[in-house]
Amino acid sequence: MGEIWAIILAAGESKRMGSSKMLLPFKGRSMIENVISNVSKSKADEIIVVLGAYFDELSLLMKRLDVSYCFNDNYMKGMLSSVQCGFNNLPPDYKAALVFQGDQPLIPPAAVNRVIDEYFRSGKGIIVPVFKNRKGHPLLVDKKYKGEIEKLLPEEGLHSLLDKFGDDLLEVETGEPGILRDFDTYDEYRKGINQIQ
Repeated sequence: MGEIWAIILAAGESKRMGSSKMLLPFKGRSMIENVISNVSKSKADEIIVVLGAYFDELSLLMKRLDVSYCFNDNYMKGMLSSVQCGFNNLPPDYKAALVFQGDQPLIPPAAVNRVIDEYFRSGKGIIVPVFKNRKGHPLLVDKKYKGEIEKLLPEEGLHSLLDKFGDDLLEVETGEPGILRDFDTYDEYRKGINQIQ
């Protein structure tokens, strides 16, 4: 199996959107398909998608795509539970994992590759992509932090690792605004669709 895994978080209830964000049309496909396509074109070796809400519809879609997926029983407890679920379902021989949000279809493969390249070049255990001093996704975390991720509290979130292990952190300027862009409401989605057409 591959050394670098991509964990794509697609378990949320999309409460503010009012329907599944993952299944909304985006550039001719669903939003989650765009995310998976971008990741698959990067240097990430394998992909696992964390599902929760809308499992029936999304699992049917995953079966048509070349990805692994897992079900987060605790998805209603928030995003950290999906992060933990993703890490718990990785094979024992992985080296590091990139964490993506399923509603970020504008992250280009080049930005992902920059993060992966800097991980191997720098020897740092946590790599964060940046655009104009703002941190975005995907966050890359070395396997050595798996135990720390399991111990995190819901109110902390994955980004609390950045504060706890700042000495092992590298911020990488990507030049890509898409690493910051997500879609939480239908209004944001409509504006995003209009901008890319």
